[in-house]
Amino acid sequence: MSLEPDRVTVLRVAAHPLRLQILSLLTGAAMTATEVADELGITHANASYHLRKLLVLPSVVVDHEGGPGRGGRKRYRYDVSRERPAGAASGPRSPDEVDAQRGAYLVLAEELSRRAGLLAPDGPGAQTDAEVWVAPEDWERVVTAVREASYALHEAAKPPRSPGTVRVNATVALFRMVQP
Repeated sequence: MSLEPDRVTVLRVAAHPLRLQILSLLTGAAMTATEVADELGITHANASYHLRKLLVLPSVVVDHEGGPGRGGRKRYRYDVSRERPAGAASGPRSPDEVDAQRGAYLVLAEELSRRAGLLAPDGPGAQTDAEVWVAPEDWERVVTAVREASYALHEAAKPPRSPGTVRVNATVALFRMVQP
């Protein structure tokens, strides 16, 4: 029996606007619940609750300051290298998986709307929107390239407000569509 959470559970846990913000913070630095609360302007209890929920994700890990167990502070971090690629599920998705994935995309759309309100007036950027038909081998090539770019961005992340950094957004949702 595997202790790894099923895909539906992972999608449902991650599909929360505040948890997406927390994951973004934990990408650049391991943080305590207090640091997360201070950065996001939420209560310590709220930060702790959402951090505990995020522990179901294989990519969220806890480091203990001062050793494991009592007396040490927990520092949470998001380790993208431990993440199973979104397209890694083999075979068709169950109806529950499809519903959970749709929900995750809707939360991403909501989060993109919030972030768009923070659009800086300068600096490079890119956007695309496409509902197109492509050959399966071209689709696989693009998905692989975007996944690699996503990992590179996560690996380059620094702690919030680090000198010499800029705050950026990256929201990508690639998926095959059913025929209308």
